[in-house]
Amino acid sequence: VQLVESGGGVVQAGGSLTLACAASGSTNEINTMSWYRQAPGKQRESVASITTGDGSTAYKDAVKGRFTISRDFTKKTVHLQMNSLKPEDTATYYCYADTSPSTWGQGIQVTVSS
Repeated sequence: VQLVESGGGVVQAGGSLTLACAASGSTNEINTMSWYRQAPGKQRESVASITTGDGSTAYKDAVKGRFTISRDFTKKTVHLQMNSLKPEDTATYYCYADTSPSTWGQGIQVTVSS
């Protein structure tokens, strides 16, 4: 499985961005896809996840109500819609798939200016 992220960039506080993660290869092996983020000097943390089966979602408390994760089976893509962005959302965002071994995307930068 390969994961390719897109959609990052620079946005002002209060703005919106949508990240996309396109999966290719043996995607039938994937049960859950997630977005993680890592800010400079901090540990990588899970932001949101979605199951490929029933579409169940889970979110980090700090992003609940602002971020929405969704999946597009046809395009084998997972999106992360991020609204009401805050400077503390600034980080490198990574797409993750629970394959064995696990698969990570290359990461994409999101910068929120105050």
